Amino acid sequence: MTETTAAPAPHRPRSPLLRRDFALVWASSLISDTGDWLLMIALPLFAFAVTGSALGASTVFLAELIPMLVLGSFLGVLVDRWDHRRTMIVANLLQGALLLPLLAATADRMWIVYAVAAVEACLGAIVNPAKQALVPRLVEPEQLGTGNALMAVSDNLSRLIGSPLGGLAFATVGLPGVVAIDAASYLVSAALVAASRPRPGQTPQGSDAHPAADPLPRPHFLRQWLDGLSTIRRVRPLGAVTGITTLAQFSQGIFLVLFIVYVVQNLGAADAEVGLLRGVQAIGGVVGGLLTGVLIKRFSPRTLVGWGYLLFGAISLLTWNLSGVTTVVWVYVGLFIAVGIPAVATMSGMITIVQRVTPPEALGRVFASVTTFGGAAQGAGLLVAGLLAEHLDVVTILNGQAGVYLLCGVLGLALLGERGASARR
Repeated sequence: MTETTAAPAPHRPRSPLLRRDFALVWASSLISDTGDWLLMIALPLFAFAVTGSALGASTVFLAELIPMLVLGSFLGVLVDRWDHRRTMIVANLLQGALLLPLLAATADRMWIVYAVAAVEACLGAIVNPAKQALVPRLVEPEQLGTGNALMAVSDNLSRLIGSPLGGLAFATVGLPGVVAIDAASYLVSAALVAASRPRPGQTPQGSDAHPAADPLPRPHFLRQWLDGLSTIRRVRPLGAVTGITTLAQFSQGIFLVLFIVYVVQNLGAADAEVGLLRGVQAIGGVVGGLLTGVLIKRFSPRTLVGWGYLLFGAISLLTWNLSGVTTVVWVYVGLFIAVGIPAVATMSGMITIVQRVTPPEALGRVFASVTTFGGAAQGAGLLVAGLLAEHLDVVTILNGQAGVYLLCGVLGLALLGERGASARR
């Protein structure tokens, strides 16, 4: 009888969450982002309470948005000049310390609220690109997509936990209590990141970053900033990612305005249902992050982006056109949970593509520039939605909004393929 040797079982890599350094950064993100959501809910509530004006509350959002649009891509250059881990530690400590002036905010000193909101937004525009640029140093190259998906789980968990707690905390301990909780979350976050030990920065094995990309100059800040934009132009997938992200954020801006109108007018729901529907999408985000971590092992990031946007658009079309059939809120709760799943798939796919094709020394400014373009497009969508709502039915506009997502899916499948991933303009 011939003796046979059993084939060794295929190696299954451990989850990135079982890797100490990734788990520390993941936990730090969850804790600080949860604190952020508490403050993001509490600040507009405080502004409305002391001013009695919706304008006062909306000014908080503008104070957060405008600095990011003006300075976001410039701050990305700083991220690339500094060590990403140290950047996150210092920025978190500054975020915690610079919250303290809010303790002196009153109706007569509302400028403190707006100033702190602006400064915190700028520091956030440093932390987020630094974190995204750090992920490739925390996981193995083949687990990059899984790591990004788990970061998306953290983002959605923080929203799911922090949003309801923000209103509850403001009602029970007031703005000073929320400030204390958020400041403590930054201290814990900084300590967790400080305990991590990422690999030294280098081009990941298996990276699609184009080997012929010119080295990026370091000495001149303005030249570095311009070269970051040039990187997006000359590395073809980055241009496609930026364009698709810009379109998607424009569509998101339309949604932010007309979603409330649709729920109140077309569904006949109340304010509580508006908050419920906005919040439950985070449940789909958590499920989507876990599912994406599995799917990205079998499908390319391009597939997740393309089909994710197509599914997102299809669910949106179903949602906006269902009011003629039923206005039962729980049906829409299910749809809003469902749409969170492809939303995370597209985001994880996009981030993974950027990390793979961007020269490591340019990751911070590329992420910051893409975010800035997206933020500007979202602002344009807010304005366009307000103008169109004066002349068109809300469902008609939202159908167009869903159509933009379908277009993003088609563009993702057409422009983010393997040939595009290795080409330069």
